[in-house]
Amino acid sequence: MSTYVSKEIRAELDAARIATLKKASRLRVGMGDNTFKILKLWKDGFSVEAETTPRLRGLVDIYDGANHLYQCLIIADEEEGGEMRYEFKRSTAAHDKAPLDFYRAPDAPIALLGHED
Repeated sequence: MSTYVSKEIRAELDAARIATLKKASRLRVGMGDNTFKILKLWKDGFSVEAETTPRLRGLVDIYDGANHLYQCLIIADEEEGGEMRYEFKRSTAAHDKAPLDFYRAPDAPIALLGHED
């Protein structure tokens, strides 16, 4: 027995699935001054809603709420079921401070306190 689903019903099911994913996700992709909700994020890429998100390309930033997670170079992969999928060419974790160019001992003092004589 085969199951046939009309185009209208499939479109409604896709819209309901995307709405559920949008509610559950805190992740956003930022390109310039614009941000768009990420539906799914995996190791090699992410997906966004195809209908409301313009085609993204190049360097983007990924956020979890206000936290900057990654800076990524992306390429478009495919559109399927109302989702546009992108793959990472490069993904670099964002840090809140610059990396050190020397070894810092774990028990090193944070600052030196002294007094003037």
